[in-house]
Amino acid sequence: MPITIDTYVIVSMVLFSLGTLGVLIRRNAILVFMSVELMLNATNLALASFANQWGSESGHLFVFFIITVAAAEVAVGLALIVAIFRSKKSINIDELHQMEG
Repeated sequence: MPITIDTYVIVSMVLFSLGTLGVLIRRNAILVFMSVELMLNATNLALASFANQWGSESGHLFVFFIITVAAAEVAVGLALIVAIFRSKKSINIDELHQMEG
């Protein structure tokens, strides 16, 4: 039994929803960061499955660019998290408002 595009879209929706919940609920910066990455990967899954269904290479090209942007986001995001941790000794998002002045 072949896997249909509906299955890929449902899995992509579940992953994106889990990522959204992770961003909204979590207070740890690393977990929020991982949730954003989960959302990007859910988008990649949907784009790749639609491109495969329609026989288009443009969807695969968009997936490549999203992976490139995600890699740059990882580098910059982790550098920011490390810098915040070094100065505040915490990566709790609720404590970031104390970074004033």
